[in-house]
Formats: sequence, structure tokens, C-alpha cells
Amino acid sequence: MTALRVHVEGVGLWSSALPDFAALQAQQRGESVAAARPPATVLPANERRRAPESVLLAVEVAGQAVAMSGRDASQLLCVFSSAYGDQLISDYMCATLAQVPTELSPTRFHNSVHNAPAGYWTIATGCHAASSAISAGRASFGAGLLEAATLCQAEQRPVLLVCSDIAGHGPLGDMSGTRTSFGCALVLSPESDGRSFVRWDLTLEPHAGPALQPSPPTGEWFESNPIAASAWPLMQNLAKGDGDCTIAAAETLALRVVMETPV
Repeated sequence: MTALRVHVEGVGLWSSALPDFAALQAQQRGESVAAARPPATVLPANERRRAPESVLLAVEVAGQAVAMSGRDASQLLCVFSSAYGDQLISDYMCATLAQVPTELSPTRFHNSVHNAPAGYWTIATGCHAASSAISAGRASFGAGLLEAATLCQAEQRPVLLVCSDIAGHGPLGDMSGTRTSFGCALVLSPESDGRSFVRWDLTLEPHAGPALQPSPPTGEWFESNPIAASAWPLMQNLAKGDGDCTIAAAETLALRVVMETPV
């Protein structure tokens, strides 16, 4: 296929080990960093108090990426991607429905839907541009990147991509194996206008095979989160400003991402 070419204007990042993209760059320089709860200051105070972790995480990294890009958040097309959504609320709902269904919280049910982070973000920023929420299991980051890059070129408009998953809990957490929370976000543009700092050429490779298999565990924190495991090589390349990698985008497709810095 013809390569999809996009320009990266902003990056957001949060994990229990890294509070933002600048911290990742500092870590690669050998400096020590510390993280805290995602502040998600884009949300009004009342919304921050009642929003679940899944929303705070997605909104935090989205806000970081948009701030770096200098774009108007209200004008950006949005793609939100998550492998498992809010696992804490899903576990709560399953347990409550099995034991005391009449006590199910309407607020938690409201926050359980897969596009809840997109809803909080678009309302808080006054964004009326199109938004979508997708999932592709352990390929959710690659699927989201492919969706965002395609939308960016098709519409010839900047696109905000937000990918995140929180740590699981209970039987669902045991099934997913998600033990840490991680989120990242990107602002992609179809053309370079001085805001971008790297360019990506993305191509699909069918029958990815080994690219879809998780790496042998080494105890690293990012390996216990499906978004982090897929996004980590690309985030490291961004921090270095160089490199290429292959990311699962579907069951039998991988996305090859080749990076170039502007001349």
C-alpha cells in the first residue's frame, strides 16, 4: 500500500513511572523522574472529582499533546482507543449485577461506556468535531494510530489520537493481565507547518505473525499494559527523534512506522 504520511505536532504520556513526554526524554538522558495521579486539569474541578481513573488518564494525556501542539482543542478530530475500557467499573458492575442488581450506580453505569473519555474531553473543550472510540484488543494502539492517520489524510485536518488503559481488577483483571495504567496521545497533521518535530511514514504489512505476539516478559512495567506494550517502542523513538518499529494493528496486520526528522 502507499505509505500514509503524517507529521507529529504534540505528544502526551502518563504512567505510574512517567508523568509526561518530557519525563521520558529526561529518563533517556539518565535523569530520575517521578509521577503522580493524572491531574487532568482540562476538566472542571467538579468533573475531576467524580470522573473515574480511565477518564482522568485519557484527558490528561490528551491535554498534554494538544498543549504541545499549540492547536485549538475544540477544532480537532478525535480518535480514542482502549483495549479494555474501564476495567474497575466493569468489575464493579458484574459483581453488583450478580449480587445486588438494584444497587447498581447510575453514575458508574454512565462512566462504563467505551466512549466515556471522548465524551468528557469533547464537552470540556467545547469540541464539536467528529470523535470515535475504538477497541482492537492488544492491537488497540496500532488500530487507533491507523484510524487517526487515515482520518488525518482523508480529511486533510489535524487529528488527536488518545490511547489508554487502566490497571484491571478482580476476574476481569486476571483475564486481561493489565496490572499498570498507561496513556499516550498524539496530535497528527497531514502537512508540516512549523509545528511538527518528526514525520512518520506508515505502511501496512499483512500476516504480521511474530509482530502480534507479546514479547517474553522481562519484568518491565510497560509489559503488563496492552497499550503500553504496543506504544512503548514508538514513544522511545519519539523521545530519541529517530528509529522505526512495527506495531500490531489487527489480528493479521501490522503497521510499520518509519520516522524522519524535518530537514
